[in-house]
Amino acid sequence: MMLQERFQKALRMKGIAVFLLALCCCLSGTQGDYEVSCSLMKELTSIGEKLGAMGEKLGTMGDNLRLMETRLQTSENEVEELKRLTGGRPKVAFSATLRETGDAAGNTGPFTTPIPLQYKKVFSNTGSSYNPATGIFTATVKGMYYFHFTMMNNLNVPPNSVVCLTKNGQRLVSVWDTVGTDAHDSGSNAVVIPLEVGDNVYVELQASRMVHDDIMNYNTFSGFLLFPM
Repeated sequence: MMLQERFQKALRMKGIAVFLLALCCCLSGTQGDYEVSCSLMKELTSIGEKLGAMGEKLGTMGDNLRLMETRLQTSENEVEELKRLTGGRPKVAFSATLRETGDAAGNTGPFTTPIPLQYKKVFSNTGSSYNPATGIFTATVKGMYYFHFTMMNNLNVPPNSVVCLTKNGQRLVSVWDTVGTDAHDSGSNAVVIPLEVGDNVYVELQASRMVHDDIMNYNTFSGFLLFPM
């Protein structure tokens, strides 16, 4: 028998004992003693009723406590299962290219202001931190990250292509091709940087510049979490 059930039983028995004691007092003694005893009986009966109500409340609290314990155990089981699936470490990685399958070959740009390039064809997106609708990676885990991107110039002479890897609006590293007569140049760059939760990273096409792509997927953007911090 659980502790709260024992306590409730004890309260019920105590209430019965109090009532019987009060009744005995009322049935014995003088008229004055009778009145005093009856008054005492009323008080004792009231105390017994209050003790019974307390026992009922305790029972309700016990039920709520058991429900909370069940929910807590369920949550702990879910956390343990997640740890088992991920090896106890968060996993974040993505890779995407500029054009979706079936898009016609051509240039992206120029635009009057710098814009994030939207890498629409997603090869992988573990952790769902990269958004192909915006081209922006948003950190969901504080840690050290690796990012890599490639660029193909606009295939015109002279070339007119400049892209920058950007963190929270701050340009970090760039790839550019704006001089020469070779219109089939490409380049790449990479960084290892710390990110806080909510930091944004994207490849920015600079104002009045353009890049070229086709089914060969020359323009890519990739990144992954090296380790959490």
